[in-house]
Amino acid sequence: MSYSATDGPAPYSTADPTSFGYSTARTRWPIIVTGVVDDLSRAVFQHGPAKSKVEEGCAIIETLQNLKTEILAVTQLCRLADDGSAEITSYNEELVALGQPTWHDSPWLFCECYLFKRISTCFSLSEHWKDYDGFMNQKMSTFKSSQPAVAELAARYKALVSSLEKDDAAVVQAGEEIIFKEIFEICLWGNATDLSLLTNLTYEDIQKLQGSEARKAAETNILVNDLPQVYEKLKRAQGAGTSSRVDIVLDNSGFELYVDLLLAGYLLSSGLAREVVFHPKNIPWFVSDVTPVDFEAIMGVLAHPAIFFGSSRDDSLSEDLSFLSTQMESFRQEGRLSLRTSSFWTLPCGFAALPRADPELFSELRTSQLVIFKGDLNYRKLTGDRAWDPVTPFVQAITARAPSGKVGPQQQQQGEGKAEKVQASSVADLNVLALRTCKADVVVGLLSGRDEELRAATDPQYAALPTGTGGPRKWAWSGKWAVIQFSQAR
Repeated sequence: MSYSATDGPAPYSTADPTSFGYSTARTRWPIIVTGVVDDLSRAVFQHGPAKSKVEEGCAIIETLQNLKTEILAVTQLCRLADDGSAEITSYNEELVALGQPTWHDSPWLFCECYLFKRISTCFSLSEHWKDYDGFMNQKMSTFKSSQPAVAELAARYKALVSSLEKDDAAVVQAGEEIIFKEIFEICLWGNATDLSLLTNLTYEDIQKLQGSEARKAAETNILVNDLPQVYEKLKRAQGAGTSSRVDIVLDNSGFELYVDLLLAGYLLSSGLAREVVFHPKNIPWFVSDVTPVDFEAIMGVLAHPAIFFGSSRDDSLSEDLSFLSTQMESFRQEGRLSLRTSSFWTLPCGFAALPRADPELFSELRTSQLVIFKGDLNYRKLTGDRAWDPVTPFVQAITARAPSGKVGPQQQQQGEGKAEKVQASSVADLNVLALRTCKADVVVGLLSGRDEELRAATDPQYAALPTGTGGPRKWAWSGKWAVIQFSQAR
């Protein structure tokens, strides 16, 4: 099957020198593979007595080094070895449909997904390293560096929830919508710490990305903010007694997952949702994306912060995180907070394929009051990672024609009538909220002229370009600008 035959402009390509995908393929990807090699090398030499495990680990290191050489040598993308996962056929059939593309001349979204699936198979095909995550140490180390922001938010969250439980009038007077807006904006800017982009992240960089002062300074950088419509929808459902499920399609682990937990706790504590469902990836993905193992690791930190962050004379952090841990575990035991995995999230396609690739998941999401898609990759997949005119309405960009033909193993189980019904559906049939800090070219829903203003303000070379030629959209690569875009289910 081919995922590329969908409506809309052409997808961004790693061959386009004006696209961020161009430098991604040539610079970032080799660095990412090197990071996995270095991490695995350290792990291998911790298993000196286990000869078979060491030998297999060394073989994986060699495979990864060959992968890096492939990227730098601009070879064609090879077929993925069959590790028994549901996604392999989709990748290999798409390779055929694309005409055996090279690393430096292929649709950026597909090629980047292919890279991380390829890294995954290096481990999944092994005997001793099947469950090894070459990004885990990096994810947890970065989260440890986030302790100041973690402490600040834990204290504020505990005070907020305590007030909600007491039905404190001060909270109402402060303005429920203001609190709602702040919680969601905290969740938005938590997305700025993306390890697949910030390959040279330092402790000082992390501090600049987090904390109340940084969020306040970044408010003017939210280019589209549809939170008032989202608040109205959830409050209306709550008033009618129909508030139920909110789904969060997760992005990064560590600090971002931490603030996602705060958002879930707020929605459940305030009554704006009765159930929150998290959607992680089922394999290590794009360096820092959440897996079920990552989720349990963060829950473990909340339960035992002193072990992770180190003991401190100030016991407030442990007390505040203990409060959060107890609340989250209670929600889980009540079935109000849960995880739902699907191989769909690691397919190489945009979300236009969702209704046919995983009809059961799509049907579930249609019952949700709100489906929150976190981060840059989810935004790229929502919009097909295509070169839309930036003034294109968000709902238009996510209403793509679903690809024809077989999409995935789930579709084979559908009857003809059901398949026809699903084919007429799209992601626009969901209540979609995108929370995204911009780290790639694609962006839609902007006011006329805004893209040009940002290009001129952030790129000294832009003014010298002939009118109408465009050039690179460098302002959208840094994570300093953001969009909060909502589409009501049609």
